[in-house]
Amino acid sequence: MLVLVCYDVNTETKAGRRRLRRVAKLCEATGQRVQKSVFECQIDLAHMEELERKLRAEIDETQDCLRLYRLPDTRGTEVREFGRFKAVDFEAPLIL
Repeated sequence: MLVLVCYDVNTETKAGRRRLRRVAKLCEATGQRVQKSVFECQIDLAHMEELERKLRAEIDETQDCLRLYRLPDTRGTEVREFGRFKAVDFEAPLIL
């Protein structure tokens, strides 16, 4: 399934900037960045739950915001993108 991870981490303090780096690293290890604080992750339910647990351990729920959108069947879903970024097609063959 496709999971969209969106976050807003308060970076007014040194601890907040550290949280932001940790959250971004977790997301980068799991999916692809499509905007500064938005990632697309092609993962199964078990990996989504693991990612959610790890991200919730990093954020401060009194200051930060974390949203995960689960899109279980992406066939037929239309994504329109404009500008420089071009997403990786997870379904296409991988050519090294």
